[in-house]
Amino acid sequence: MARTLTLAAAQTGSVVDGDLGAITEAAHALLDEAARRDVRLLSFAELFLTPFFANRLEENFDRWFMHDTHEVLLGLREKARRHRIALVLPFAERANDGWFNSAFVYDEDGREAGRYRKTHIPAYFPSDGPGGTGSFEKFYFAPGGSLATYAVAGTRIGVQICNDRLYPEASRALALAGAELIAMPIAFSTYADPAQRSSIWEVPLRARAYENGVFVLACNRVGTEGPRHHLGRSMIVDPRGMIVAEAGTQEPELLTAEVDLDAVSAARKHFPWWRDRRPDLYGSLVAAAHAAR
Repeated sequence: MARTLTLAAAQTGSVVDGDLGAITEAAHALLDEAARRDVRLLSFAELFLTPFFANRLEENFDRWFMHDTHEVLLGLREKARRHRIALVLPFAERANDGWFNSAFVYDEDGREAGRYRKTHIPAYFPSDGPGGTGSFEKFYFAPGGSLATYAVAGTRIGVQICNDRLYPEASRALALAGAELIAMPIAFSTYADPAQRSSIWEVPLRARAYENGVFVLACNRVGTEGPRHHLGRSMIVDPRGMIVAEAGTQEPELLTAEVDLDAVSAARKHFPWWRDRRPDLYGSLVAAAHAAR
């Protein structure tokens, strides 16, 4: 019997003025629509409740962060629980031990299956041209310290937030830990090179799916936010690296697809990476990191 699961990427719009009420209302509407489509696992985009404030230097950044008991987070959790939707819920987290780019993972009963904190924190120089703001995430976020998997919706998932997807070692670690799907909340913009950025968007998503035999549920935001243009194109990729569904580039939308989780084991039989990999040869990947400290 097929292990089918309906997935959704809630591609929300840009947040120009920081209107938390408006974006929260839109998020609740997407969860209601997901329930009408029998969605069982849904992800929102990276930092979708705030503007992408990390594209600038702002001393008053703490206004964008939430404690984990914030009423908006609790309300979205409760809405998903009522609809029995497992939820990946990203937010800027103010914790006792630091400031993090995080995502809650809730199961379909509303229980916290875990909390992922972005592990690979980028910083990019600004560039000339429209949208070339750069990114200053290292000023705002501490890196998370674990790559965990979570049991939700009849499967096991991992989470990688935006820049994390560019590190194949982390995706492989999640697959080895039993992940059949990797949820990727993203805030990907075109910066000052829309042709190149649009061209490479799907490359790491399809590569991570194919090389690990996992589904990828990539949720991006869409639209213009000040000088920043978010690409959209949220995407569901199957374990063979094939695009199952893709959202548009202009408007918020709920991207859904029904997938067969048994495709994971089938893909890994045809591409048995766990059999042929040579971890005895890869020690330098870790040793180099230690030597640099």
